[in-house]
Amino acid sequence: MVDSIFTRIIKGELPCYKIYEDQLTIAFLDLHPIQPGHTLVVPKKQIDQLWDLSDEDYLHLMGVTKKIALRLRQEFKVSRVGVQVIGIHVPHAHIQLIPFNTVEEFTTEQDMDAPVDADSLSELAKRVALN
Repeated sequence: MVDSIFTRIIKGELPCYKIYEDQLTIAFLDLHPIQPGHTLVVPKKQIDQLWDLSDEDYLHLMGVTKKIALRLRQEFKVSRVGVQVIGIHVPHAHIQLIPFNTVEEFTTEQDMDAPVDADSLSELAKRVALN
């Protein structure tokens, strides 16, 4: 199996703006956020689809996702933190968390061509980090 971009991040081969990590899970900011705080919560074990995780890994991932969502809601003072599980762009299960107040904010298209704002992402990662 070829390592996914997430596995390469987990191995330290690629940088990320990490906000959480434990033995089973890592969470980091999306480089092209839909909204500030857009976070990816990823199991360290490379499994293509979320539903193929073991029950233990799935429940752990969901527990971490809840913890991070609550932190994002508190930090950004938003009415909602949306969840997206799309599963088509990267062959590695992951959950996207997007802080938002309006439907328009949540459904905004990602601009994958926008330059990465490294300074903002770095500051934001420090602000919302859980460990």
